[in-house]
Amino acid sequence: MNETAYHHVRTTPADPPVGCPVNHDFTPLAPNYVEDPYPILARLRDETPVAYAPKLGFVVVSRMQDVQHVLLNPDVYSSANAQDPVFPVGEQAAAILVHPDFNPVAVMSNRQEPDHGRIRQYTKKGFTNRRNKILEPYIRRRASELIDEMMAKGTPADFIAEVAQPLPGEVIFRFVGFPETDDQQLKQWCGNRLAFSWGQPSASEQVEIAQNMVAYWQYVQQFTADKRNNPGDDLASELLADHEANPDDLSYREVESILYGLSFAGHEPVTLLLGNALLSLLPQRQVWDNVCADPSLIPHALEEVLRWNSPQIGWRRITTCNTTLAGVDIPAGTQVFLSLGAANRDPAEFDNPDVYDLDRSNARHNISFGKGNHFCLGAKFARFEAKVIMEVLTQKLPSLRLVQNQEIHQFPNISFRGPSRLGVGWDTATT
Repeated sequence: MNETAYHHVRTTPADPPVGCPVNHDFTPLAPNYVEDPYPILARLRDETPVAYAPKLGFVVVSRMQDVQHVLLNPDVYSSANAQDPVFPVGEQAAAILVHPDFNPVAVMSNRQEPDHGRIRQYTKKGFTNRRNKILEPYIRRRASELIDEMMAKGTPADFIAEVAQPLPGEVIFRFVGFPETDDQQLKQWCGNRLAFSWGQPSASEQVEIAQNMVAYWQYVQQFTADKRNNPGDDLASELLADHEANPDDLSYREVESILYGLSFAGHEPVTLLLGNALLSLLPQRQVWDNVCADPSLIPHALEEVLRWNSPQIGWRRITTCNTTLAGVDIPAGTQVFLSLGAANRDPAEFDNPDVYDLDRSNARHNISFGKGNHFCLGAKFARFEAKVIMEVLTQKLPSLRLVQNQEIHQFPNISFRGPSRLGVGWDTATT
């Protein structure tokens, strides 16, 4: 196995650990969990806070203090598996991904120290207040355009399809430097990464996803080569300039791989955050009205969404050595599932954790963006982008409401949560 490969593909199940408590029922792919994970997570956190789940193949950790301990000890709990498919991959799809032309390397979420810190110091320079200011007019303009187009089509509408899905993708593509003419093709290539790395796609779906991943990687390679000759004011150009100045410290392949990885990490969580924000705020009419009347409340409202209904409710680690967590012995090589959703509603950390509270003073103590050396590099930008979009939305559509009695569909996967579609309506007389 190439330890620096971006994806490690298994074709056989992992061995269960010996001597660990077992929770035979838990799986984040069960229909009742997908519909509403929080009652299940509360029982898990209270009864077996560290336990092996055979249906998942991971040791599940659900208390805030234990999740934080794992994230703050990267030498013991490696991030090397963070981007790997959860379940074994079929031989046909695996054969596509071992093609020599598909060779991105691990760079950020799944790269260990000291390389992670070395690469991160270059990447984080792109996530600056200056970049936010450059992109803010674009975000506001496109948000306004997409909302206007949704309103023109009439009520009701699917907020995800009309606004929350296309906009964050376009924003991260501008951030990287991809041309607008390529947006639709890029969205097609990147749209099913969630299923591959965090879901349980069928064999035929795996093949299609693998083909798209290879096609997208080849696009990134060509784009990077073209950008090298035609730099602009974007992240790709900045990284290439850093490579030229420090070729022994930041490799060309690492630049390509950073751009490859941002395709998903840079937009899917924001799409889910926007959907979850409406699911959290609109049923509480007074809260929504308060936010519309006072946009300065939006950042804190979103922070409580991140805690109460986070777009990222699970993440992964793998042990590098034998260790003990909360009195439970865990062997080296054990896959660990960190239940961020359970931790974000831990009553030891948050009073009345199952209540969305706009006035909660410690909402920012949520762990939705991680903690420690792998704290999400784009967290500040994601918060900023969501804030700007919500400012435009609340200004244009204060009468926005959820379509009554709709069935909310969530895509089954272990890490991300948000509606795949969301019916909304509004008062046309006031728009």
